[in-house]
Amino acid sequence: MKLFNDLQLKFEQANWASNPEFALLDTVLENHPEIIELLAVDISKGCKRSQFGRKDIPTVEQIIRAAIYKELKKLDYRELAFHQEDSRICEKFLKLEGRDPFSFQLFQEYISKISPEKLKELLVSLNRIAINEGMEDVSQISQDTTAMKTNIHYPTNNSLVWDCIKESNRLLCHLSEEVNSMNYIDYTVSAKKTFFKINNTKHPDKRVKLFIKQLVTFTKCINQVANTVKKNFDSIGAEIMKKMLQEFLPIMKQVYDFTYRKEIKGEKVPNEEKLYSIYEQHTDIIVKGSRDVCFGHKVSLARGKSNLVLDCDILRGNPSDPTFFQPTIKRIQTNYEKTPKSSVTDGAYACTGNVEFAKKEGIVNIVFNKVVGSLKSIASSKNMETRLKKWRSGIEAVISNIKRGFNMFVCNWKGWEHFQAKVLWSVIAYNIRVMTNIVLRQLSV
Repeated sequence: MKLFNDLQLKFEQANWASNPEFALLDTVLENHPEIIELLAVDISKGCKRSQFGRKDIPTVEQIIRAAIYKELKKLDYRELAFHQEDSRICEKFLKLEGRDPFSFQLFQEYISKISPEKLKELLVSLNRIAINEGMEDVSQISQDTTAMKTNIHYPTNNSLVWDCIKESNRLLCHLSEEVNSMNYIDYTVSAKKTFFKINNTKHPDKRVKLFIKQLVTFTKCINQVANTVKKNFDSIGAEIMKKMLQEFLPIMKQVYDFTYRKEIKGEKVPNEEKLYSIYEQHTDIIVKGSRDVCFGHKVSLARGKSNLVLDCDILRGNPSDPTFFQPTIKRIQTNYEKTPKSSVTDGAYACTGNVEFAKKEGIVNIVFNKVVGSLKSIASSKNMETRLKKWRSGIEAVISNIKRGFNMFVCNWKGWEHFQAKVLWSVIAYNIRVMTNIVLRQLSV
């Protein structure tokens, strides 16, 4: 196989031999230029030549290499910029060839352009290479879900109201710096005192009175912002701040609405009508069984026999696990043009509809780790069922490796698109590690 032959030649060099993950990826990118072309459209989107500053920019290939290097080494963008000068393997892998390193801002600008859709295609492309090289055969899969947290503080109605008051004041402060003649009232001093009083008050009646006081202040903030956005300003900076206030106004009104309904009227507000962060508005509330709630997003993963993650889907809301089973099977069939012989999941996926669907698609062994009621697993033998149940537990280790290995307990990237991108980059980096371990085992035989 060409991949293994090329790697054997690379491992004769000290830099590549001590960094097998980068040696593998360097070989894959050299042999499969279609991977570069896959992401080129996103990276080159909106590029404009400037008359100022440095004229040379990184190539598409360098940007892809930098993104994967950053994930594998668990670096931030500033550390990535430092590694270009400090690390020989970084210089070699990024193909700097003695040129001056690129700034962290430049890498951040281009890497952040890559969309989640293209990253899913990249994940599939790398997996197809692994299948063609004999590392994976898609004969059996296991599915599970996990929760990835967004980088927010624990949301309460009190804290969300305070966040809105504080953020509106910050935006108005910046606007007043652009427009010297503009005056505004700072409500943060009184609101902060009430915020701490609510936190430290347990008596229901006293809390209601304090919430009424805070919501009166909040109403004044909303009215002040609403009056400000009606004005016209001359400077570009002022218009930008005005637009930000216009976008923030509906958020303030939404927070006021569900806080008033819950804290004053005592209503039970549906989760779909709530907001859990004014900064990361895409955040969902995730409840898995009797465990603590998590604020982030559900991630559905499917791994193959080799422990490669074959499918990754980041979901909105808190859908139940059985709904993931059929779409995952369909995506695997479409992406790899194969139907798994065996499918094993935990008991949360068990339902008659999923069993019937799997049988219809030609899956022979349909095993659920725990089954309640009359529903039973289908397997060619009792021994096969037992083996698949034991093998299923390995996906917990895969999830743990992704979270621990790439600091994914909390996602620090901002926004829904970037949240998805960070999860997918971590899964891709994990798959590269798995592929490297498989290659090293085969080369040592």
